[in-house]
Amino acid sequence: MLELQCKYLPIEDYAVIGDLHTVALVGKNGSIDWCCLPRFDAPTVFGALLDAEKGGFFRISPPATHDMRIFQMYMPDTNVLLTRFLCRDGIAEITDFMPIKADEDSHALPHHIVRSVAVYRGDMEFELTCRPAFNYARDAHDMRLTEQGALFHSRDLHLGLSTTLKLHPDNHGGVHTRFVLHKGESIHVMLESTTEGADTPEPLSEEDYQEMYHTTMQFWTSWLKKCQYQGRWREQVERSALVLKLLTYSPTGAIVAAPTTSLPETLGGTRNWDYRYTWLRDAAFSLYSLLTLGFTQEAEQFMGWLDDRTHELHSGGCLLQPMYGLDGQHDLVEETLSHLEGYKGSAPVRIGNGAYTQTQLDVFGELLDAIYIFNRYKAISYDLWQHIQSALHWLNDHWQEPDEGIWEVRGGKKPFVHSKLMSWVAFDRAQRIARHRGLPSPYMAWQQTSTDIYQQIMEEGWSEKQQSFVQYYGSEAVDASLLLMGLLKFTGAQEPRMLSTIRRIQRELAKSVLVSRYDPLDAANDGIGTYEGDFGACSFWLAESLARSGCPQEGRLLLEKMLSFSNHVGLFAEEVGPVGEALGNYPQAFTHLALITACVNIDRALDDKSDQGIP
Repeated sequence: MLELQCKYLPIEDYAVIGDLHTVALVGKNGSIDWCCLPRFDAPTVFGALLDAEKGGFFRISPPATHDMRIFQMYMPDTNVLLTRFLCRDGIAEITDFMPIKADEDSHALPHHIVRSVAVYRGDMEFELTCRPAFNYARDAHDMRLTEQGALFHSRDLHLGLSTTLKLHPDNHGGVHTRFVLHKGESIHVMLESTTEGADTPEPLSEEDYQEMYHTTMQFWTSWLKKCQYQGRWREQVERSALVLKLLTYSPTGAIVAAPTTSLPETLGGTRNWDYRYTWLRDAAFSLYSLLTLGFTQEAEQFMGWLDDRTHELHSGGCLLQPMYGLDGQHDLVEETLSHLEGYKGSAPVRIGNGAYTQTQLDVFGELLDAIYIFNRYKAISYDLWQHIQSALHWLNDHWQEPDEGIWEVRGGKKPFVHSKLMSWVAFDRAQRIARHRGLPSPYMAWQQTSTDIYQQIMEEGWSEKQQSFVQYYGSEAVDASLLLMGLLKFTGAQEPRMLSTIRRIQRELAKSVLVSRYDPLDAANDGIGTYEGDFGACSFWLAESLARSGCPQEGRLLLEKMLSFSNHVGLFAEEVGPVGEALGNYPQAFTHLALITACVNIDRALDDKSDQGIP
């Protein structure tokens, strides 16, 4: 087992670069171990993250020495990555980035990974190995060396590696070489997705490289200048904004939950899911964050993607899925890739996500909350309003039914309190939109339904014995999603029942700083039954809840501690493990969204500013 784990970097040892269609994960060892081309949900080209032997990688690094130290950082205000190698013999840097693509069909565009190696002191030897493994290491490919580098041809995808270095074939369908650079020397390498029959791209001249580099730098710095956040945690909020932009699929505006699949929530366990899709769960948090920070163009495009989902509402069954594909695909059929061993042996490796077939009634509230937030910025269309009314008509007949809930349990439906809460949010936000815009609606019927839901939650979702709200009706277990009752203004910030629930969550689910979603052996059967890491988003929710409930300094301290769990370049995975390690898919949009909202609202609490509307 130790030998197996040594083949893999810790998840937190990766940074991410991207071009708004896809990303690449770059390890501190100079290895790109994850990249799907031409888009986030495409099969992998490099997937060593999930199988170190078969998955494929693209590594440039000096031979390891006992005294070598490695540092990674982003160039200021960008997603251009710098990896620095320091040893007694010299200092070298690798600059990695992906030039930004236009807002067109990603399949019609070449995608590039640009890697530049430079030495600033001494003489440094490097090894370069490029070993693609197409279609999750399922498709064979041909490799051909050329005067400009190498070509890799598979059935559905073709890559060209351009360089002035002399490459040699290896025994795995890849290429490798060793080279030495002296002080002041540099070399540029570019990997390009090509069309069938295309020749290797010309190696980058210094002029071409500098133009690509400065254009990419200019894109990111100009984009980040739009950020309006000026609070106490500007650096962390801006990095989170840059992460969200990287996770945005430019052609449609969809934001993926994470760019990876099957990174385990428990090392060696089976909680390994594909997150390369867009969850309605994230929608309100996304629009709140984008509009609060001033990224209105991204908010409008994402709202357009949400609007399209409402136009697809159909009769029969649940009207909304929990998640969709980047273009709004409905079928996300889940399958297991049994030929891959999984990250550090954590099988199974899954692609697709079977939870798309689940009934999750909370998605109606998340959709309506997102639309409500956007409507405060710009009026929604009458067509969208008609679709909203259709959705609420369905929800009015079904909100009392059990469902699989926000955490997508696979152990059977329950009457989850969070799902009832979000059903209340759906009718509450619809009433607010109707009042604000003077839109026609069955207002009194919605008001009665929201009243019924509210009273039911207070009666059946509250435990006198535990003095807290509970995970589902009839349960005594607590669930961190209950923190959203206060954040979504179901209760007042200092409602006694909410305060008591917060303290119980602190006692039972919080380990000093980190917060678990629930106790899987005590709460609703999630179909897995094993423990997992602590959930990053829930930890930020607790910090924000404390600050809003009259304890801003306690919330601030919790926030500061939570921020210390980011990795060396400010990124968060879905979860944090027992010794602070990253677990789950990475980087995780939900965690970074919760970070942004916590920072914004704790700032307000510390400044003693009144709440600026319902978030």
